[in-house]
Amino acid sequence: MSSSRTAGAGRFDVAVRAQAALGEGPTWDAATGRLIWVDIVGSRVHTFDPATGHRTVMTTEQHVGAAKPRTGGGLVVNLRDGIGLYDGTDSADGTGAGGFRWLHHEPVPGRRANDAAVAPDGALWAGTMYYDEKPGGGTLARVAPDGTVTSVLDDVTISNGTGWSPDGRLMYYVDTVTGRIDVFDVTADGAQVTGRREFAAVEAGAGSPDGLTVDADGCVWVALWGGAAVRRYAPSGALDRVVAVPTSLTTACAFGGPRLTDLYITTARVGLDAPHPLDGSVLVVPDAGQGVAQPAFAG
Repeated sequence: MSSSRTAGAGRFDVAVRAQAALGEGPTWDAATGRLIWVDIVGSRVHTFDPATGHRTVMTTEQHVGAAKPRTGGGLVVNLRDGIGLYDGTDSADGTGAGGFRWLHHEPVPGRRANDAAVAPDGALWAGTMYYDEKPGGGTLARVAPDGTVTSVLDDVTISNGTGWSPDGRLMYYVDTVTGRIDVFDVTADGAQVTGRREFAAVEAGAGSPDGLTVDADGCVWVALWGGAAVRRYAPSGALDRVVAVPTSLTTACAFGGPRLTDLYITTARVGLDAPHPLDGSVLVVPDAGQGVAQPAFAG
């Protein structure tokens, strides 16, 4: 990592110096002690081991919105044409992901995968959007471990950050064009959400909400696309911290490290005429807070 730099009330390091076009979806894989993240339009799944500095890159055949660990090893991936599985056999690229198969194949012309998250019950909640950001063209679906897909939202434009409260009773969600983080009540079986309402709104000019994570105190951290920052909102919805970074296109954030106290931030450089040298890199804020262990996909 590079030397520390100031970031609002704290500091940030450069975890992975890269030039990802659209870095997204940082996920801490506790089983391997590695960070998983993707470059969506670069069609690449990256891993990073902060203990050794070792990095791997796996190329996918389609644009990849998210990649999450599976309980038996390997990865579940949210691809342009559906949900795919890589098994846990070793591969030449060192990712530990081997043979591929579709779990759910549903190609829709003009549509691609975007952010996804694994719920406390081990199901994948996967979002989509149109390449041209067609209003209402995206979706949010729940993918059960057996591959059963249930539509949750079907009037989404840019399906983005999804996360659950520490007790699993609330789900937070971002459709970026709304400028809001919304919150739902989660049913007892974890399979459905109800009572959608506004949790917090990002004021005009501050950027657009993108990926998010929820910490052990129930605070919601959200990356601001075009806002050069990550914000933390208290469980009440009040803004209580801003982490400023020099990369304007911050895309998502997640806690990782051996104690789940380091906040990793993915960034992008797509569409920038004069990108900052760190645009497309992965940043990290050491000791930013206390994260919650993220479940692996149970399929």
